[in-house]
Amino acid sequence: MGFARACSVALVGVEGVVVEVQADLEPGVAAFTLVGLPDKSLVESRDRVRAAVVNSGAEWPQKKLTVGLSPASVPKSGSGFDLAVACAVLGAAERIDPAMVADVVMIGELGLDGRVRPVRGVLPAVLAAAEAGYEQVVVPEQTAGEAALVPGVSVLGVRSLRQLIAVLCDEPVPEEPADGQGRPDAMLAGLMIPGTGLGTGLAPAAARGDGHRPDLADVAGQLRPRQALEVAAAGGHHLLLSGPPGAGKTMLAERLSAVLPPLTRQESLEVTAVHSVAGILPPGEPLVSRAPYCAPHHSATMQSLVGGGNGIPRPGAVSLAHRGVLFLDEAPEFSGKALDALRQPLESGHVVVARAAGVVRLPARFLMVLAANPCPCGRHTLTGAGCECPPSVVRRYQARLSGPLLDRVDLRVEVEPVDRADLLGQGGRGESTEVVAARVRDARARAAERLADTPWTTNSEVSGHELRTRLLMAPGALAAAERDLERGILTARGLDRVLRVAWTVADLRGADRPDASDVAVALELRTGIQRGVPMGAGER
Repeated sequence: MGFARACSVALVGVEGVVVEVQADLEPGVAAFTLVGLPDKSLVESRDRVRAAVVNSGAEWPQKKLTVGLSPASVPKSGSGFDLAVACAVLGAAERIDPAMVADVVMIGELGLDGRVRPVRGVLPAVLAAAEAGYEQVVVPEQTAGEAALVPGVSVLGVRSLRQLIAVLCDEPVPEEPADGQGRPDAMLAGLMIPGTGLGTGLAPAAARGDGHRPDLADVAGQLRPRQALEVAAAGGHHLLLSGPPGAGKTMLAERLSAVLPPLTRQESLEVTAVHSVAGILPPGEPLVSRAPYCAPHHSATMQSLVGGGNGIPRPGAVSLAHRGVLFLDEAPEFSGKALDALRQPLESGHVVVARAAGVVRLPARFLMVLAANPCPCGRHTLTGAGCECPPSVVRRYQARLSGPLLDRVDLRVEVEPVDRADLLGQGGRGESTEVVAARVRDARARAAERLADTPWTTNSEVSGHELRTRLLMAPGALAAAERDLERGILTARGLDRVLRVAWTVADLRGADRPDASDVAVALELRTGIQRGVPMGAGER
């Protein structure tokens, strides 16, 4: 009787569980049994592995073969276990030394010809293996760069099972011919889910064509919304842009991700892990270094926004926008159920999706931008534009954005129509993205220095208790905010968010702490009521 084991990783959401793949050979009628709660794609690995082993020049054992996946209580799905199953079987058959594969984590799908095909979720799988104490990982050659992002792990990228057998047996490694040039690599098809290309709102529209990146200097006029955009980027505050069609709401939102500072190493790993599991990680770019931008269509369901699907839930739009921007254009056209599902991730920074197959926790710390028209026709706020919407229709349309959702939005700005002088460039071009992004980086650096001994990095994450007890403002700065709280204009949550925005405004102008004018700016951005203060974020 022969026995051998190898290791692989089962993904549950964006978290991995190390699975021990055990192979047992005993005398009897030749059969292949796979146990351990596999799904349909994993059950089919029996035929893939057998064909790959035979076509790689190894002999398939003609005995009773049982392959167990432990722990058996964890659901396992996907084809990434093929490589570990093949090596465990070959170890039990003594084609390779069982000790060579006992503590090696193997991730990859096998083709019938023995080639190792890439799979999604390599980065979170290798992260789980490293946390479990494993130091050696074998992955497909195409995803070796993604696996190498994890420190302290030795990564071996292989192109075929034949090459892996040669490495494990200390034999000459055969050369595998590369695919022909001038056509897409078919091996990379396993990394991308069909329909998740650039056309699904995962990048600003202007960045999908000839390489031109959206620039804030392209926006004509709109001084107040531009300043609100800068405050949102500096503090991570959620933003509502309301105004008639054609005023520039979408243009502003598409330029927000470029204003955000580059991701830190830890944030890049978090974002890359989510995108790898979702199947939207571009081949050849193993690490996401820029803040992502996700703009789902208003027909999106609740499951597509917060995560879901059959079996183990998959990341939704809020997770794809983790550490970046989630833009909901025509926000009132989204279903109320989908919009209200955003309340919990807006507060906690993660989504907990419960299904019969298990409970999954997905990261979802994003900056939300809502764009809305004042009425169904969009002309309600325009003088002499001929809006024919009855008052009841206008009220019903505006009520689609519920009060609890809007209470979590820090900045609410009215986007006015562009006048002729600004549109024709007579008023001069506005500041470029590069200039605004530099101020945002400086403001975030001040906030990070102030919050160095806390679990927070941006002003939008600071708790209300901390704002009221330790991070004190200038004397008398809160007088106007306290009056609004007594009048019912602000809720308790709204007051905390005004304090956070005030700290961001102070950071943008380089002040040590907010004063009454900073609080007035924050109140105007929160309530829309004019306070008689200049709105310049970077200067007074």
